Amino acid sequence: MNTTDFHKAKEEGKKLSMVTCYDATFAKLIDQTDIDLILIGDSASMVMHGESTTLPATMDWMAEHTRSVRNGTSKYIVSDMPFLTTRKGIEYATECAGRLLVNGANCVKIEGVFGQEEIIRHLTMSGIPVMSHLGLTPQFYQAFGGHKMQGKTDAAAEKIIEEAKKAEELGCCSIVLECIPAALAEKITNAVKIPTIGIGAGVNCDGQVLVLQDMLGMTGFKMRFVRQYLNGADLIKQALNNYASDVHEAKFPSGDEIK
Repeated sequence: MNTTDFHKAKEEGKKLSMVTCYDATFAKLIDQTDIDLILIGDSASMVMHGESTTLPATMDWMAEHTRSVRNGTSKYIVSDMPFLTTRKGIEYATECAGRLLVNGANCVKIEGVFGQEEIIRHLTMSGIPVMSHLGLTPQFYQAFGGHKMQGKTDAAAEKIIEEAKKAEELGCCSIVLECIPAALAEKITNAVKIPTIGIGAGVNCDGQVLVLQDMLGMTGFKMRFVRQYLNGADLIKQALNNYASDVHEAKFPSGDEIK
């Protein structure tokens, strides 16, 4: 898949599957699956670094995770622009976005549109594909008063619709819609020609994204919109306990496992 395929997927009614990834090991596994897109989210701050929010994610982290994932896959990669990297002027934002592409990203994701239209247009006009992110944008959680569903009032819904239209106008290739009412997500999906990718936004988006470790049941994160496809935590702990038991009981290594 490449950036020009986004419009084609929407026109053909092909749903896009997207998961997060932060390292080469998981990237190699994803590369052997039917997943369409990989997101290197600033959720790495929480999943990989143990922080309580996405805000501590740095450019160094995001560039390194991007390089690691690219080393494991040939799939299309979207990398998050960390907190405030698009709020320090066009030159800095361009430098940061370029750094992500140099390290293997195909596209960068930016939370919000209003207030950074000039930067988004500059990036898209500079040959840097941009995915917009609207609704519950985690970098804005302080302003939102927490991680809450967005777009519940008519005024709030209208603002998100207008942002989505503006994102398309500015040249964004797609839009992530997070934690907004399903009816609003469907309305936005029908109002723009670029694909929408939902998370907690209903089934009528043009695609879906989940955090890999959440869907594999490794984090204990059980929001209503997260479907777990594996009880990974228990499976991994059982494997580790089996190994520990074999070591404690001198069952590992066996004769066949040593020279």
